[in-house]
Amino acid sequence: MTNPLLVSHRLPPFAQIQAEHVEPAVDALIEEGRTHLSKLLAELKHVSWESLVEPLESQADKLNQAWSPVSHLNSVVNSDELREAYNNSIVKLTAFSTEMSQNSALYKAYEALANSDEYPSLSIAQQKTIDNALRDFRLAGVALSDEKKQRYGEIAKRLSELQTQFSNNVLDATQAWHKHIESKNVAALVGLPEGALAQAAEAAKLKSLEGYVITLDIPSYLAVMTYADDRALRQEMYRAYSSRASKGGQLAAASDQDVAGWDNSPLIEEILALRHEKSLLLDFNNYAEFSLASKMAEDADQVEGFLTQLAESSVSVAHKDMAELAEYAKQKQNLDAIEAWDIAYFSEKLREEKYSVSQEELKPYFPSGRVVEGLFKVVNELYDIDVEEDKSVEKWHDDVQFFNISRQGKLIASFYLDLFARNKKRGGAWMDDCRARRATDHGLQLPVAYLTCNFTPPVGDTPALLTHDEVVTLFHEFGHGLHHMLSKIEVASVSGINGVPWDAVELPSQFLENWCWEKSVVPLISGHYETGEVLPSSLLNKLLEAKNFQSGMAMVRQLEFALFDFRLHRQYNPNDVVDPQEVLDKVRNEVAVVKPPAFNKFQNGFGHIFAGGYAAGYYSYKWAEVLSADAFSLFEEEGVFNKATGEKFLTEILERGGSEEPMTLFKRFRGREPEIGPLLRHSGISTAA
Repeated sequence: MTNPLLVSHRLPPFAQIQAEHVEPAVDALIEEGRTHLSKLLAELKHVSWESLVEPLESQADKLNQAWSPVSHLNSVVNSDELREAYNNSIVKLTAFSTEMSQNSALYKAYEALANSDEYPSLSIAQQKTIDNALRDFRLAGVALSDEKKQRYGEIAKRLSELQTQFSNNVLDATQAWHKHIESKNVAALVGLPEGALAQAAEAAKLKSLEGYVITLDIPSYLAVMTYADDRALRQEMYRAYSSRASKGGQLAAASDQDVAGWDNSPLIEEILALRHEKSLLLDFNNYAEFSLASKMAEDADQVEGFLTQLAESSVSVAHKDMAELAEYAKQKQNLDAIEAWDIAYFSEKLREEKYSVSQEELKPYFPSGRVVEGLFKVVNELYDIDVEEDKSVEKWHDDVQFFNISRQGKLIASFYLDLFARNKKRGGAWMDDCRARRATDHGLQLPVAYLTCNFTPPVGDTPALLTHDEVVTLFHEFGHGLHHMLSKIEVASVSGINGVPWDAVELPSQFLENWCWEKSVVPLISGHYETGEVLPSSLLNKLLEAKNFQSGMAMVRQLEFALFDFRLHRQYNPNDVVDPQEVLDKVRNEVAVVKPPAFNKFQNGFGHIFAGGYAAGYYSYKWAEVLSADAFSLFEEEGVFNKATGEKFLTEILERGGSEEPMTLFKRFRGREPEIGPLLRHSGISTAA
């Protein structure tokens, strides 16, 4: 039988892909890649774009077309068999990537092309591809001695294993815990909204249990933390969630042996040590410097200075927010000390009291179907694109939808939309690349994206109802998707999100969030699930008034994560290893207003930096938010649906992908370098704060 991963497809054949297909396909494609490269270099008489880069991009795309659906399925329909195949394959792919990146003959061929007479006549995208490749060769150790190259390869392989295991541990620890509450004890769930109770009842049915089941999946967890009146229940759930993948994790559904196996602490130690060693091999002082070599920020001092500047503007505001919350909790329940498991609960109560609006009150007006439909109207107004569902395309789950994007009647891109949380699906929200736009011998390959969220699914006849926060999340991920799908670049390495520096990649996503707060837009994305009535102006005004509620606390929370990540990697010293908890505690003493209990092991679940691409780069969220807020300020000046401004953002930012430096693109759009003022203003934090 033909392996479906080895057949060229416009779209992945998800129903045909089985775990047993993965390793044979990866082995075959790696071997094919090696043979292809060897033949290419042996026959390379004259170095040119057509003789060198084009065939390599074509071969790389073939591998991506096979691996992309495997990686995605591992995240959204995880199974033991698929996980094993994925784990084994990612190690092989990492080794192959290192092998390619350390090939001296290939590096010299790229150098020759960069120094050739042809280079000046190449397009900007082609030149950027060559420049990025040369940088990446150096960052992969192409200039190292054979002995050091071997060590670099060993480090890369081991890091790949560790990061995958980190993610698996978090997923397993999350899914191992649940709390069963019998119907006779339903009083324990007093305060939970009707929808959350219905979901808990549904979860119990899935486990063949009577009553209710609450889990650590985000919709269930947040519902309890935000609404449950039972403080002991909130504490129990907070403890289980915040100690996931740690030795002290309270995993009632797992044995002690399993808990020990899921402890991410030793993985963190080894990851940090190996990242530091890799950096030293390449003559960087630390991993933070290595990370910045491919980012927009100039150096480590600039990053820390940027974060410190934000902290100086925000910490005092955050303390005022916290003092108000503590006073409120004392008044309402005579609490002398507000604990970490009280924050979301009292924050929501205070928000309701101050602004007479709650997330729960808003949810009936944001059924997922109406929000998605409204989102498409917004991007149509901004960029003159049409989005239509195609129900004929094969998906991996019944919840998933598939859409085509057209402009002026011409198909330009497609995407999968997977909105709801479910068992065996990784938490969080993300956009990923299924196909990149690129020119091929057979014509233009159009971009395809995966857009994934973890919202509460529909229950019975009631559609999925989103909080406004979830609406913002959806817009955020679609912003990433547009960056990838609206690209006009035809070189895969710098098309869409490819080749975009990590600290600039959040610009289009955070930028699109702004429309969720516009008075002219909310009627487009809202409609009561029973009556169709758009969000009433009375509720809309309250929502807007509450926009910057506790914005100081929200800002310092992100600064806490960013400073912890950056300092952890910048200050690492193999001769005097500091416990990551100590680094985190010091950062919290500087900027945090919520001091978590000792059992909180936030770092053990911090997949962004230990399993994802944000290592020494979590600052990117705030860095890019400065860009996005300043970009949106031009729309504030000229109109949020100003056609010319929308077209300008499309042509100068979205269509350019990673083909030029983000600062060049930003200045072309905004007419100047970015300023921090709009971010502080949008956050309700003045520079004088």
